[in-house]
Amino acid sequence: MIPPIANRFVAGESPAQALDHVRQLNGRNVRAIVNLLGEHHDDRPPVRSDAAEYRALAGDIANSNLEATISIKPSQLGLDLGEDIFREELEDVVAAAADHGVFVWIDMEDHTTTDVTLDAFEDLAREYGGDDEYRVGVCVQANLKRTRADVERLADVPGKVRFVKGAYNEPDEISYSSSARVNHEYEALLEYAFEHYDRGIAVGSHDPAMIDRAIELHEEHGTEFEIQMLMGVRDDAQYELAAEYPVYQYVPYGDRWKSYMYRRVTERKENLWFALRAILGR
Repeated sequence: MIPPIANRFVAGESPAQALDHVRQLNGRNVRAIVNLLGEHHDDRPPVRSDAAEYRALAGDIANSNLEATISIKPSQLGLDLGEDIFREELEDVVAAAADHGVFVWIDMEDHTTTDVTLDAFEDLAREYGGDDEYRVGVCVQANLKRTRADVERLADVPGKVRFVKGAYNEPDEISYSSSARVNHEYEALLEYAFEHYDRGIAVGSHDPAMIDRAIELHEEHGTEFEIQMLMGVRDDAQYELAAEYPVYQYVPYGDRWKSYMYRRVTERKENLWFALRAILGR
C-alpha cells in the first residue's frame, strides 16, 4: 500500500492501476504521460525488465484506446552502463511504441547526460518522425546555460520538445541559480520556440505566469502546444485548462515510489517546498 502523501503523486504499483488512473483523467479531458518508476540501474537485468515493461505498456495503452504517452529516463534504460546499451534499449522501446502508435518522451536527467540524450532523441526523431507525425520527444531545462543553443539546434528536428525550468542541483559554472534568471531564460526559450518551431512545444510548468505567457505566444504565432503538469499538483487547474488546451498529466507508477519521493526531495531543497505546497493546495 502506498501511503496517503505518496499516493497523491504516484498512481499505484502496477500498470493496471496506472492505466485506471489514466482512464479517469481521460474522462476529464486530460491526457497522460505514463512513467514506470526507476532510474540509475547499475546492472543489465533491471534495464531489460523495465524496457520490456515499457514495450508491453505501449501495447496496453493502444489496446485500451487511452489518450496516453510513455516517458523514460535514460539511466533507467542503462545509460550508467554505457551509451551503447542505452541506445539499444531505447530504440527497441521506441520501435515497439511506434508499432502501436504510442508516443515516447525521453526525460532529461542531470547535465552529464544532456549530450547523449539529445543525440539519441535527434537520431530517433529523424528515423521515426516526419512532417505530419512525431513519435518521440525530449526535455530541455531552462536553468542550464547551454539550453538556448540546444533549442536552436532542435528547431528542425521532427519531434517534440518539453520545456521545464530544471529540477537538478547543477554546478554554478554551467547553470543559473536564481529563480528570477531561470524564469527569464524559460520565457525567452518559449518565445524562441513559438516563433521558430512549427509545432511540438510542451510547456512543462505549474507556474501560472509561464502558462499564461505560452497561451499568449500561441495566440500570437498560432504554434501548436500542450501543457504538462505532475500528478497531484494543481489538479483543478489541469481540468480547467483542459477545457481549452491540450493538457497532459505526468503519471508515475511502480514499486520504487520510495526512492522516487526521496530523490525528488533530496536533489534540490526547492523540491521539498514544491511538494509541500502541492499537498497544501497552494
